[in-house]
Amino acid sequence: MTDTARPKSKGIYLFTGFERFWHWFQAVLVIFLLMSGSEIHGFYSLLGFERALNMHVFAAFTLLVLWMFAIFWHFVTGQWRHYVPSTHLMWATILFYAFGIFFGAPHPFRPTAARKHNPMQAMAYLGFKVAMAPAAWISGLLLWGYGMFPDLYPGDLPILWVNAIHIAAAFLIAAFLIAHLYLITTGETVTAQIKAMITGWDEHGGDDKN
Repeated sequence: MTDTARPKSKGIYLFTGFERFWHWFQAVLVIFLLMSGSEIHGFYSLLGFERALNMHVFAAFTLLVLWMFAIFWHFVTGQWRHYVPSTHLMWATILFYAFGIFFGAPHPFRPTAARKHNPMQAMAYLGFKVAMAPAAWISGLLLWGYGMFPDLYPGDLPILWVNAIHIAAAFLIAAFLIAHLYLITTGETVTAQIKAMITGWDEHGGDDKN
């Protein structure tokens, strides 16, 4: 029996193999970039500045390649639709996270094949994809290029501002990661959402009437 032919009682098949691969690979790379970037800026010393910088650059270009494949996959498969903002159940979701979750209230949103992410998730993921991530990689590329080919850059390039944007984007991504790690424990069970991103199957998914 294939994965997609499992009994309905097993839930719904939400996350494909490639989706799970790029999600976990991206997570590893982002965490490494945050750690190596912290060492580059002197928060601690483990690898040494030069090695941390070289590995940071390598991981950054690896992540860029992964993002290009992921963007292509999202558009070809139509998965980009899951990140389109929606006000449907938005207020109910906000109230759930603000109050209901502390009193055992059921989550107002159940993921479906047509809508994998609740309204707050979709907004957060969209913000990561169109603001935080581009700010990090554009500023990072400018910093890398400035270090590699300084003669090609104009003398009035505000490199300190570029560096500030890069650091600010890194802090926003770190905050996003911390919030993400917390919120994935707020499903039907503490491990339900993690399990779904490992197996692809959401045992608590709903139908397409959400």
